[in-house]
Amino acid sequence: MRFQRGKQGLGILLSILALLLNYSPQARALRDLPTELTLRQGQSRELDLGLPMSVTMAGAEDEGAVLALSSSDETLNRAQSVRIQAEAEGNAKVNFSFLGMTLKALDVKVEPERVIVPGGRAIGVALFTNGVLVVGTSEIGGAQGGSPAVEAGLKPGDLIQSVDNQPVLSAVDLTERVNASAGDEIELRFLRKEQPMRATIRPALDRLDGSYRLGIWVRDSTAGVGTLSFYDPATRKYAALGHAITDADTGTNLTVRQGRVLFSRIVDIQKGLKGQPGELRGSFDKGEENQFGDIRRNNDFGVSGQSDILITNPLYPNGLPVGSQATVRTGPASILTTLDDSGVKEYAIEITKVNHQSEPAPKSMTLLITDPELLSRTGGIVQGMSGSPILQDGHIIGAVTHVYVNDPTQGYGLFIEWMLNQTDDL
Repeated sequence: MRFQRGKQGLGILLSILALLLNYSPQARALRDLPTELTLRQGQSRELDLGLPMSVTMAGAEDEGAVLALSSSDETLNRAQSVRIQAEAEGNAKVNFSFLGMTLKALDVKVEPERVIVPGGRAIGVALFTNGVLVVGTSEIGGAQGGSPAVEAGLKPGDLIQSVDNQPVLSAVDLTERVNASAGDEIELRFLRKEQPMRATIRPALDRLDGSYRLGIWVRDSTAGVGTLSFYDPATRKYAALGHAITDADTGTNLTVRQGRVLFSRIVDIQKGLKGQPGELRGSFDKGEENQFGDIRRNNDFGVSGQSDILITNPLYPNGLPVGSQATVRTGPASILTTLDDSGVKEYAIEITKVNHQSEPAPKSMTLLITDPELLSRTGGIVQGMSGSPILQDGHIIGAVTHVYVNDPTQGYGLFIEWMLNQTDDL
């Protein structure tokens, strides 16, 4: 019996020990070590190993691409922290061992340095949708049966693309095709959450004005103000906003049939307050001389397209190297944005959290505005600042995306590499 109790006690003790080891700072540091790391030439990443480990290069595909350097006085045989230094384009593998046993292997990819022009300029966006977006339904005046669209199953957020196999390009186009039916059934083809659908619908006569209608409200265009994120002089492509242009009524990402981006003037600032986001109010002339590019894509990472002109930044006339997400850290940083006719200015911020991501996703980092001037004028992050480039350690690392509704001094940022993916694929 005593032997039995002894075995049970030993089992409990070992379980407690395993639990403590698993949740110890050393174990957490080991779990937090990445298995893959992408750096650009000349960049480095500090790694906390948690334990005094042996760091070795193994199976390097490109000799000299990567250096592993001790971050303190220890040798690489007993290093508790290490700096991975990207020397040249290529690939390498770094092994971390403890007591002769490999605990972690890190694959390092070094990409060539890339220099782009940071934005910060206020821009106007004029976008026309690829089809017409249903934003609401209504009953038809004097018609029996209310709304034919509701009866046919149409919902706000649906994107109507054709009537009887004829493309619909605008709200006027849809109205003309529906009225031309004279009340006969028509076939609508539309997208619902990007899935193709169809519906047969009989327009009803509106006895108030004698026209045939479906009983829907639609939208085919939008316009607004935002901030340019970057311009790539090698490809003449640009990106802006850092988030999608959505329909205000349905929250649907607007598709792009055509669109233009224009340089804008900021004419007023509505300061952000707790629970009440602020706004930069802009004015832009749609004349050809004010336009600088087209819009080819609108998605969760912003709008992007081709620029017609060379774009420069007076604060950084030679551009800035791109910082990979592996080098982004908590601590001081800055953003570039425009508040008035004095042009682009740089303002201090703090990066308070970094979410290292294995695939493109929003909310890559959280930001805190610390610059006294910016806080005094805007209260923090406001609508219209979306897309403002984020700089750290002499690199462009991201763009501002959203503000905390209950705290305008804080918001989210997006890794610049996710935006570059969009422009590179255009």
